[in-house]
Amino acid sequence: MHRDTSVRQLTARDEPWDVAVIGGGATGVGIAVDAASRGYSVCLVEQSDFGKGTSSRSTKLVHGGVRYLQQGNVSLVMEALKERGILRQNAPHLVSDLAFVVPNYSWWEAPFYGIGMKVYDLLAFRYGFGRSRHLGKEEVLAHIPNLEQEGLRGGVMYYDGQFDDARLLINLAQTAEEQGAVLLNYARVVGLTHDKEGFADGLVFTDLESGRQHTVRARCAINATGAFSDAIRKIDDPAAKAMIAPSQGVQLMLERSSLAGDSASMVPRTSD
Repeated sequence: MHRDTSVRQLTARDEPWDVAVIGGGATGVGIAVDAASRGYSVCLVEQSDFGKGTSSRSTKLVHGGVRYLQQGNVSLVMEALKERGILRQNAPHLVSDLAFVVPNYSWWEAPFYGIGMKVYDLLAFRYGFGRSRHLGKEEVLAHIPNLEQEGLRGGVMYYDGQFDDARLLINLAQTAEEQGAVLLNYARVVGLTHDKEGFADGLVFTDLESGRQHTVRARCAINATGAFSDAIRKIDDPAAKAMIAPSQGVQLMLERSSLAGDSASMVPRTSD
């Protein structure tokens, strides 16, 4: 993938592109892969590095949604487990299994979580990463030595997936290019063009390397900028009402020393 070549391919085309994608994260690049592999002509522009936003700031987990099992959302768990397995199958160099320990401090937790994890194993079917099992107190501490020991009865171990999201994104971008898509980073969209009926039929972007502005014609423009979607919508219509709202998820980054050992820990519930 050579940037100067991408600029020439993107700006020298006489025919309109079938699909123009705005946003070079997992969603945008995934759209490019899908559309290009189906034979559509595809271009994609990203204002910064590919995958700089949400796609490189995740938990680094490709999990089956074990928490949703507790909520009774079995269909979502089955879908997530299948996608997790396919991802490891397609990108074994980027996806690996990770052991999770659920420490038990009450008498009922061992059978409750043990049965839940066995159901989790069954739902995974052939996409499983490893079978769950009960652990004694000493085994739990062997995996996570600095857990609170007072009241610790044992635990349950299960397996989920861990991956390198940024590298996966780059591999997807390479695949999109192999399928014929043209991808360009450091290209900031500053406007959209419209046909006679008022539908978007192209975009205007600034090449942040050269400072030049270019117009790209397309039969379809897709806003795949995730949390920044409203900014693109307001470029097209300054009066557009905001559609994006913050979700309830919060992620905290801690020192590795806070959880000694190589296993992860899942805390199903807390006092607050």
